[in-house]
Amino acid sequence: QVQLVESGGGLVQAGDSLRLSCTFSGRTFSSYGMGWFRQGPGKEREWIASIPWNSRLSYHADSVKGRFTISRDNAKNTVYLQMNSLKPGDTAAYYCAARFTSGSWDYWGRGTQVTVSS
Repeated sequence: QVQLVESGGGLVQAGDSLRLSCTFSGRTFSSYGMGWFRQGPGKEREWIASIPWNSRLSYHADSVKGRFTISRDNAKNTVYLQMNSLKPGDTAAYYCAARFTSGSWDYWGRGTQVTVSS
């Protein structure tokens, strides 16, 4: 059974940076595509970034492109989300997810809260 544990959230000011981490266990990490999602107060869960098993390409939502970067370290079974130039609108619970093939996401973490004050 795959387990995902996010860390690195916190309370920051607008313009600050944070790096989120998600540790994967239970299966072979390098076989899974990984993604980050977020859900702000009163909003639906939103996809923000994903990266395939081989890291050849990464994808980012327009809302975070140029500010957030997804990456992974297969040796450490970890996926990261580097978040720069944070805005109050980035306030949300951030979740990582894993999928064995393209399509639906199979596994989810419990999330880490990011709060950006103005």
